[in-house]
Amino acid sequence: MRLFRSRAARTLARLGYVFLLSSFPTSPSILIAQTATPAQCVDCHNKVTPNIVADWKLSKHSNVEVTCVTCHGDQHTSATDIAKVKIPTPDTCSQCHETQVAQFKKGKHAMAWASMKAMPTIHWQPMAMTEGEKGCGGCHKIGDKSVAEVAELRKNSSGTEFGAAQCDACHTRHTFSAEEARQPQACETCHMGFDHPQWEMYSASKHGARNELKQMHVLPNTAAAPTCQTCHMQDGNHEVRTAWGFLAVRLPLPEDKQWAADRATVLQALGVLDPQGQPTKLVDVVKAADVARLTQEDWQRERDKMIKTCNQCHSVNFAKQQLQQGDDMIKNADHLMAEAIRIVADLYKDNILTRPANYNYPFPNLLTFHDAPTVIEQKLFVMYLEHRMRTFQGTFHASPDYALWYGWSEMQRDLTEIKELAAQMRREKRVASLKPAVK
Repeated sequence: MRLFRSRAARTLARLGYVFLLSSFPTSPSILIAQTATPAQCVDCHNKVTPNIVADWKLSKHSNVEVTCVTCHGDQHTSATDIAKVKIPTPDTCSQCHETQVAQFKKGKHAMAWASMKAMPTIHWQPMAMTEGEKGCGGCHKIGDKSVAEVAELRKNSSGTEFGAAQCDACHTRHTFSAEEARQPQACETCHMGFDHPQWEMYSASKHGARNELKQMHVLPNTAAAPTCQTCHMQDGNHEVRTAWGFLAVRLPLPEDKQWAADRATVLQALGVLDPQGQPTKLVDVVKAADVARLTQEDWQRERDKMIKTCNQCHSVNFAKQQLQQGDDMIKNADHLMAEAIRIVADLYKDNILTRPANYNYPFPNLLTFHDAPTVIEQKLFVMYLEHRMRTFQGTFHASPDYALWYGWSEMQRDLTEIKELAAQMRREKRVASLKPAVK
């Protein structure tokens, strides 16, 4: 119905345009310059950006009257008025893909921009890394943006809000291919590297190896070869959610007393719990961003969806066992992480380390990332965001080397180094206190 109304509106607009041309006494060239037709767009861009036109002709859009004007408007007519080009947003796509956009807006990808902006030291980064999308913003641009944020992007991008589009992060323009977005390579650009090397884990796992063999036509198309989308976008659902969420911390705390204490320490270092273990204002941010499961029911719902997916190839008992092993690795990783956090927190308590500016809690702030002010605090950040992530994600993604050598083993070495650094800092403090004051 939306598409029908859109076509009807375009038809009426064209009829009105013809009526104006036939009744207006002055030169029609003045009117022609005011709006663009799809044919004019294609004719010009065949010369200026021919590959854009070639990609559009490959798309399904070109066969169903979804033209340049549909997404970009008809106000741009020449090289002198490029600022009038409209950059499409998910709302543009929702004219035809209402269900997918509604799912997307409920999911974690929609919160990517807000979560980037919420980081304590994000404003310290070069503009090119964020709004310029050469670093954090290059992946986090998939998130929804406010009107003010889109205006800021326009200001920083010579009058055009490059990066405001979001669906094209996976359905790359101008083919907007659903088949392309179903391939694991569609996820590779963002889900790789330092803090979440899911691509490397998956592609080296048996799941990824079978998919590669399938793409090479060594295995037939009917062979089972799970992709990222198989597990994280069941039935094409665009929410893209997991039980544990991105950082594998959740509420309520577990019944296991040791794990509960360890997780509370991790949450305190994230600023989510205060020194007394009570929720801080940051909990509201986490709720809004929906990056963690905050009730047992929410967690179980996502876990059940994953078990159902695994059951397409494996028994339910096997699936539950494998996922439980992932849970156990989070538990063990949290124990190492909590010990390291407490070592650094004790340095604050004993005035050997100065607490981060504008941070009122006697804990290191893990979210300062590489902007942490000392070597030991940076080592703690690497232990958390690189090695802890790899420990449990390597387990869930069936990548033994990532779970052990790039994850668990690295965490063990991090903890040893943090202990030695702390001991050295205490010795230096003690020696300094014994020196006579210089008059």
